Amino acid sequence: QVQLVESGGGLVQPGGSLRLSCAASGSISGSIFSIYDMGWYRQAPGKQRELVAAITSGGSTSYAESVKGRSAISRDNAKNTVSLQMNSLKPEDTAVYYCNAKFMGIYRVDYWGQGTQVTVSS
Repeated sequence: QVQLVESGGGLVQPGGSLRLSCAASGSISGSIFSIYDMGWYRQAPGKQRELVAAITSGGSTSYAESVKGRSAISRDNAKNTVSLQMNSLKPEDTAVYYCNAKFMGIYRVDYWGQGTQVTVSS
């Protein structure tokens, strides 16, 4: 079994900051976690799920244009966690944020968390 548990969502005013965290447990914990590429996706009401930020097993990062420059993704393989620091939040950042673990071997393996709500509103 694999569990990805997100935390850190909530209500924040425009211009504020949030730090989302995702803890992995089960069969991708321990040394196995380090070989997974990790990502944060979000889905706003009526919209498709989109990739916000990703970090590879080697530590390379990438960001959606909409959050580039005001977000930072990081991972701690010793703690089996991945985090997303989001600054200068805008109302359009409002969405459910999902943690994703991906492994590309002979076939692709994806695991998802249950999501955490981020609401940016005054």
